Amino acid sequence: MLRSMYSGISGMKNFQTKLDVIGNNIANVNTFGFKKGRVTFKDTMNQTISGASAAQNNRGGKNPMQVGLGSTFATIDTVDTQAALQTTGRALDVAISGDGYFVTKQGNQLSYTRAGNFYLDNSGNLVNGDGLKVQAYKVDPVTGQPTNQLGDIAVNVNAVLPPVVTKNIKMADNLSADAIVGTVYNQQIKTIDAQGQEQKMEISFTKSASGWDVTIPGAPTNPTSLSFGADKSCTTGALTYTPAGSAPITVDFSGLKQEAGPTTALVNPDGNLQGSLESFNIGSSGAINGVYSNGLVKTLGILAIAKFSNASGLTKTGSNSFQESINSGTANIGTPGDGRGSIAAGSLEMSNVDLSEEFTEMITAQRGFQANTKIITTSDEILQELVNLKR
Repeated sequence: MLRSMYSGISGMKNFQTKLDVIGNNIANVNTFGFKKGRVTFKDTMNQTISGASAAQNNRGGKNPMQVGLGSTFATIDTVDTQAALQTTGRALDVAISGDGYFVTKQGNQLSYTRAGNFYLDNSGNLVNGDGLKVQAYKVDPVTGQPTNQLGDIAVNVNAVLPPVVTKNIKMADNLSADAIVGTVYNQQIKTIDAQGQEQKMEISFTKSASGWDVTIPGAPTNPTSLSFGADKSCTTGALTYTPAGSAPITVDFSGLKQEAGPTTALVNPDGNLQGSLESFNIGSSGAINGVYSNGLVKTLGILAIAKFSNASGLTKTGSNSFQESINSGTANIGTPGDGRGSIAAGSLEMSNVDLSEEFTEMITAQRGFQANTKIITTSDEILQELVNLKR
């Protein structure tokens, strides 16, 4: 049989697969986080009719003579280029600007996705559209800093922050050295007593001939004279007192200074009222922030982002998800940034399929398929002529 016929068959199969990949790309042109595919070809083995020969004294060398036996697939690639971001304004829609992937989990199996359309389930867990739980880093409730503990993240819409009694008042910034003696500077603050109730008080700073005096309601000694060192920072030690119906409060003066310019002193008490979760959002750093009715904003967790040495080597598992393969490299999981990309809140990454490019590739694949069918029909006509030699 003619070799050309089998070469034509291999070409038809290859272009059919290319059309399959193009069709899948076009079908997912509006799929969030989709990464298009690409087919490349290579020739198969060649039949050697005559080998090469080296040059001799009175005769030059001769090249090998080979006949190719068709084509086959070189690769079917996943093209993981960044796609455009579409603004949605939805609090639970997030996109990655960069090379990272969101981490999801079902059982003990981790999956990775670029589609950031997330939801809350009936338990408040952050999940994707298929119910896989989105992974995030826990936050230390005391320091507010992320830990290295990776796990599910839950947003409890019924969460209530308990009241915290005021125990420290920190004073900072400048008391003017240019102020006229007798000048009064007032700061109104709110403290939380032992019953969790808010108490309002006014702290007064009065310019004296030697510096500044401070009056604190409820303090055992009023006013308290503040002293300043050569570097113009306050050298007065901390004051501790216990207001009626409250816990002991320590007043720290170390942040104050006395320099030329306006008075900008700040008085910052700790403690907070009881608060209920009113809303939440995801910031550009990946932090999931809860906003409470008492004005506090607490970080509930930080989205985990994975990066791979060879992202094109990930295995597609459907539903916009990928899994590690032996050629993708191990997932380098961490918080956004550090080369993993940043978070675009209220946005989704669109498909990276370009319709004009796909239609052009479809035309070339169609013409390539037609050309290979011509090889088969032409080979068939030659065979027919051979059969007709004897009638």
